[in-house]
Amino acid sequence: MASAGFAEIKDKRDLEEGGVFAPRFDATGLIVCMTVEASTNEPLMLAYMNAESLRLTLETRIAHYWSRSRNALWRKGDTSGQTQRVVDIRVDCDQDAILLRVEAGGDGGACHTGRKSCFYRAVDLATGALKFIDR
Repeated sequence: MASAGFAEIKDKRDLEEGGVFAPRFDATGLIVCMTVEASTNEPLMLAYMNAESLRLTLETRIAHYWSRSRNALWRKGDTSGQTQRVVDIRVDCDQDAILLRVEAGGDGGACHTGRKSCFYRAVDLATGALKFIDR
């Protein structure tokens, strides 16, 4: 699904190999966004963007997201101080996922639990239990 202000490409080859940014939003108008620390590529968080938050991110170079739980636009850091200055934006092969590489401001964290990364637990593949990891 294309969204106002962004190109729509129907040809698979052009979408995957072309030079036009044409993010493909889902039926609810959202696109998934993985955010990593630019200097280390450490995963920080996974969130969603709508066309407005993506446009604002492109314009301001500050990460903006769409909160599905609050049904609201959200500029990262407004309440937590954990700002994210965008270093670059990448898109996957079929342009339905965004990767933000950011410099984390504030205390350097991204998680509402106070941790640097939202990915602070791993699944033990032998037992299926969660284990805390150092990040």
